[in-house]
Amino acid sequence: MKIKNSRKPKGSVIAALDIGSSKIACFIARVIDSDGNLEVVGIGHQESRGVKNGSISDIHAAETSIRKAVHTAEKMAAEILKGYPLEEVIINIPAKHAISHNIAVDVDILGHEVTDGDINKALFKAQKQIVTPEHELIHTIAAGFTIDNQMGIRQPKGMVGQNLTVDVHMVTGNPTSLRNLAVPVERSHLDISAICLSSYAAGLASLVEDEMDLGCTLIDMGGGITSIAAFQGCNMIWSDSVPLGGNHVTNDLAKGLLITPADAERIKTLYGHAIASGMDDSETIEIARIGEEGLNKIKQVPRAQIIGIIQPRLEEIFEIIRVKLEDTGVGALVGRRVVLTGGACQLPAMRELAQLVLNKQVRLGRPIRVNGLAEAVNSPAFATTAGLLTYYAEREDEMPSNIIANDNGENIWEKVRSWLKENW
Repeated sequence: MKIKNSRKPKGSVIAALDIGSSKIACFIARVIDSDGNLEVVGIGHQESRGVKNGSISDIHAAETSIRKAVHTAEKMAAEILKGYPLEEVIINIPAKHAISHNIAVDVDILGHEVTDGDINKALFKAQKQIVTPEHELIHTIAAGFTIDNQMGIRQPKGMVGQNLTVDVHMVTGNPTSLRNLAVPVERSHLDISAICLSSYAAGLASLVEDEMDLGCTLIDMGGGITSIAAFQGCNMIWSDSVPLGGNHVTNDLAKGLLITPADAERIKTLYGHAIASGMDDSETIEIARIGEEGLNKIKQVPRAQIIGIIQPRLEEIFEIIRVKLEDTGVGALVGRRVVLTGGACQLPAMRELAQLVLNKQVRLGRPIRVNGLAEAVNSPAFATTAGLLTYYAEREDEMPSNIIANDNGENIWEKVRSWLKENW
């Protein structure tokens, strides 16, 4: 999968393309200062076609949705783009196509000060251990450092010791799935400047610094899948996914009430609730049954029946997440803070249900790190899209291609010092 990558100076334009199961969204942003802060100047989103449960199911339909979303964003950002079309985008990869790896890599420093070259050497060694024809690297994250058994070091540069150990969290993707995801983007005449795990992007967009530092679990509830990412020490340390999302709740309603998926989505949005209450039995909803005509077409159902279909599926999603967090030990490591993002998390009482099942403190997250977002898109549903921009602006050093480039581009004095350390 070819990735075109270069750092963007102040005044340049970058774009994020979020390819989801329910919607495809495009944000165009301008770099407003030398620190990489961004202002969104163009927004476009379309109902997702050709994408099912996080995978491309129809390339032509997906391409059409991508073109429409990008074109809408381009029209809004016309003054900034000055009549030129977008050329590059950052895209997301659904967590179902990714695998999380954690390894520790040792580098001998032999009493010298730790340099960027030493850290990059460790990251490069980690990448070589993971890369196979079945795994394509997406992220290489230095999650922690140890110097001569002194653990918990955040920034080792300039410190001295004999041995440097780097805890590296890497995310790899399935090459075939990545390629299928790239095809409709490339057919839309767009280069891919970077790729980022969906849940990682959502976390970068919506978590405050203390949550990322002390420990937090990000749950991104999409239409086709629910993605999970654990953060600690301001880095992502683990990721996973559950193959269930908001669309599965909609399908449950369509089957249980014998209605069309479109009607089921409408009823879920207007009358859905994550937790049943005693008042639901007294409220009835009119629904139109599939294939019926005349008096038999419309029937009344109590709202309690609707919630009785919705709640078990949501409980199932959170229960699977709870088990994953417990079995891996991540839940105890990152603490009791959970942030929900994604369009499917916006159902009333979702936060309360998550707290009940997970036994953790839960809040809803929205994008907080980009400027210029309209109120309509400043919501949990667009956290991933906004986070793609944040990732590109702030986490460029985690891109595997840059680590390889830095290793190959090591200056002559770094090469001499490395040789002396390894041979004397």
